[in-house]
Amino acid sequence: MADLRDALVAEYFASGTLPDLPRGFFIDGCEVAPLPDRMMETFDAGTGRAFHAFAAGNAEDVDRAVQAAKRAQHGWGRTKASERGAILIRAAALIRAEAARLAVVECLDSGKPLQEAEGDVASAARAFEYYGGAADKIQGDSFPLGADYIGFSEPEPVGVTAHVIPWNYPLSTIARSIAPALASGCTVVAKPAEQTPLTALMLADILSRAGLPRGVCNVVTGTGTEAGGPLVSHPDVRHVTFTGSVTTGVRVMQAAAANVTSVVLELGGKSPVIVMADADIEAAVNGVMGAIFENAGQICSAGSRLVVERAVHAEMLERLVRAATALNLGHGLRRPKLGPLNSLAHLDKVAAYVDAARARGIAIATGGKRATDPESGRGWFYEPTILDRAPADDPVVQEEIFGPVLAVQVVDGEEEAVAVANGTDFGLVAGIYTRSFATAHRMARAIDAGQVYINEYFAGGIELPFGGNKLSGIGREKGLEALRSYTRTKSIAARIAP
Repeated sequence: MADLRDALVAEYFASGTLPDLPRGFFIDGCEVAPLPDRMMETFDAGTGRAFHAFAAGNAEDVDRAVQAAKRAQHGWGRTKASERGAILIRAAALIRAEAARLAVVECLDSGKPLQEAEGDVASAARAFEYYGGAADKIQGDSFPLGADYIGFSEPEPVGVTAHVIPWNYPLSTIARSIAPALASGCTVVAKPAEQTPLTALMLADILSRAGLPRGVCNVVTGTGTEAGGPLVSHPDVRHVTFTGSVTTGVRVMQAAAANVTSVVLELGGKSPVIVMADADIEAAVNGVMGAIFENAGQICSAGSRLVVERAVHAEMLERLVRAATALNLGHGLRRPKLGPLNSLAHLDKVAAYVDAARARGIAIATGGKRATDPESGRGWFYEPTILDRAPADDPVVQEEIFGPVLAVQVVDGEEEAVAVANGTDFGLVAGIYTRSFATAHRMARAIDAGQVYINEYFAGGIELPFGGNKLSGIGREKGLEALRSYTRTKSIAARIAP
């Protein structure tokens, strides 16, 4: 596998692209060739150059995909649950077998370091493995209606489901979304982000080769306006799972409401990492570094705020600055510690936040400038940046920057730490570093977030439900909890007495 990976990397640097990348939609079990006048480019963020072109879908393409999913729904919903699970488990094995190619393509499409893309591929395989095992454990209940009656419930698939996938974790996010839908007996139409379409198309092909019937999983690429909007507003879609910005999430919810369609929305965050004075400082530094600089901070659950007790503020800051300045930037295929931002437009947005903070007098402890790949002089990079003692009401504290920018807030004691942690409109995740079991669990209960990590940021896996409170969203993905979004309960009562 390493030989294949290295060969793909060498081929890309020699030619500027890779052979046999998908170009068309995946509808009704096969690739649909794109029209020449309806194509888009996907860019390598590490060089700032296009490396492939793919189909730009519209409402007509979306309708074809939804109708294919609708035709396939009856048969797939009635397929024996253990058979559905077996297909998902075979898909997991194929993902692992083709991990090298998937990781290289994911790295090119998203910009993230190759080692992070490899971790995402492993996570995608694990998601299909997990929900493949869960498929035949979806069951109803019985109800005590008395001796003359039988009362029971049956979980049914909700029907055609739409999945709008973000650009920061294209493969792992689509996997965690469609795997429980397929396990539940739903059919799928997925719309990957226009910046990162390729691994979703590759995954649809893998599922087909694993034995998924025609029409059960469909992928339509294109912009949010031309393809995403028609998908979430389609009257035959019965559930929408969306990951993205608050603004777009509100529009998705409004569109779904017109058809009384259920939604799961994961809308980002401004997550705090709390470091108490008694914390293991080395562990806390390592945790904060990963929380904000993994995938160049382009993570909904990034720990973008350090809430630190005054007694350890100076030490934490000194160690973080030293660690941040040691991070090497570079093209994702060269396995740097910090990769590029996904697009030039996003780089401009991140830079504007920091420039405005500088103009307001916020201290920049390190970073604060655009950068390029040191080997090529190209790409959309931003230095790892730490803003010290940011005011509670400042935009860098209150708004999601979605880049390698950490805002530091200093507090005195547990009560203030919790108040500051809860001091934004977001509530996705939070981290706590302390040696005190009691302190950790008091704070975990008091923090308004959907998920809390104690002494290890990003702890857990596919087994742990994930989702946000407040503006961070509605509903939960991952874990058995995710299956609830894709099933509806039918209750049946029968009189058995003569």
